[in-house]
Amino acid sequence: MTDRPRPKQTNISACSIAATLEAVGDRWTLLILRDLFRGVRRFEALNRDLGIARNLLTDRLNRLVELGIVQRLPYQERPVRCEYRLTAKGTDLSPSLVALMRWGDRWYAASGPPIVLVHDACETPLEQAVTCPSCQENIRPHQIGSRPGPGHKIEEVLT
Repeated sequence: MTDRPRPKQTNISACSIAATLEAVGDRWTLLILRDLFRGVRRFEALNRDLGIARNLLTDRLNRLVELGIVQRLPYQERPVRCEYRLTAKGTDLSPSLVALMRWGDRWYAASGPPIVLVHDACETPLEQAVTCPSCQENIRPHQIGSRPGPGHKIEEVLT
């Protein structure tokens, strides 16, 4: 057996994408979030809409509650039944889900998007863009740079 260098282990707190995927990165969690954004809030309705096993749904909902992304609110006393509502932390995931949807529309919806997102007030189809807050210019992916932020820590990983 040879001594090969091990790959560097990434500290999850050093990458916001890795931390986000750790919280909400599996298929069922994203689909639960999609349904919650669509207004499906009760366990039975989520179960029916998603076709997910009850134990998986329970597990994913408990995790979302534990992370503060969703809150459980009782709507019936006997027996106690709850609905699930997005918190501010959960609502902030909307642009991410819209981005995933847009990507899927472009690369996997051969006949066109199955759902079109519109502005409730005027029914205009929505666009998604990254905009510079200083000059208000829409930024294309090749125009995005990066630099260390206030949470950046240089850590040496020993192998």
